[in-house]
Amino acid sequence: MNPKRIITFGTFDLFHIGHVEILRRAKELGSVLIVGVSSDALNFSKKKIYPVYPLADRLDIVRSVRYVDEVFVEESLELKREYLLSHRADVLVMGNDWAGRFDEFKDVCEVVYLSRTPFVSSSEIKIVCQKPDARLPERFDPYVGGNETGNR
Repeated sequence: MNPKRIITFGTFDLFHIGHVEILRRAKELGSVLIVGVSSDALNFSKKKIYPVYPLADRLDIVRSVRYVDEVFVEESLELKREYLLSHRADVLVMGNDWAGRFDEFKDVCEVVYLSRTPFVSSSEIKIVCQKPDARLPERFDPYVGGNETGNR
């Protein structure tokens, strides 16, 4: 097993398969996966809206994922370097929607941007929830029969 310590950050609101996938893929890069979950205040400062789920619930949800070894609260974007150092991160993993934004930390650890799960986002889920007849698109999975007809 790879002894690297992997760290990632996120809001993890309206937890979905895209969150599971990035955590699974991040864990494959090392032996310990550490996850910083953004505080409610940090989310409000970035987006001017609070998460649907309160911080305590989001921490419990992320903590319950089998790929995750440690969870902590991310209070500030300005503390990212300190989080990397205090958690002894070898690799910082972020979604590729953040590509290039964390390259300044390459002096502290390796920085990896993973591709996002297609057609899945918390923002899209929020929109779909507001429309009574709307649904998220089916994900194609070659291991599940019925994809060609949209059945699961």
